[in-house]
Amino acid sequence: MVNTKEVYITKEGDTWDLIAYKVYGNEMLYIDLMEANPNIIDTVIFPANIPVICPDVEVPLSNNLPPWKK
Repeated sequence: MVNTKEVYITKEGDTWDLIAYKVYGNEMLYIDLMEANPNIIDTVIFPANIPVICPDVEVPLSNNLPPWKK
């Protein structure tokens, strides 16, 4: 799901950082999700079946990767 614009449908109990982790593999990208979804930005814990727009983002490489994975 990385680097594709799509819509994620929430599961009950999802949070912004959990959705970012599921979609991008990086929970720190929750800010990009929040900026793309101003209509639901006040939601902390999601109920089921809420569409969340997932914008294209550049997923940074981890600094903790071994040299052969960089």
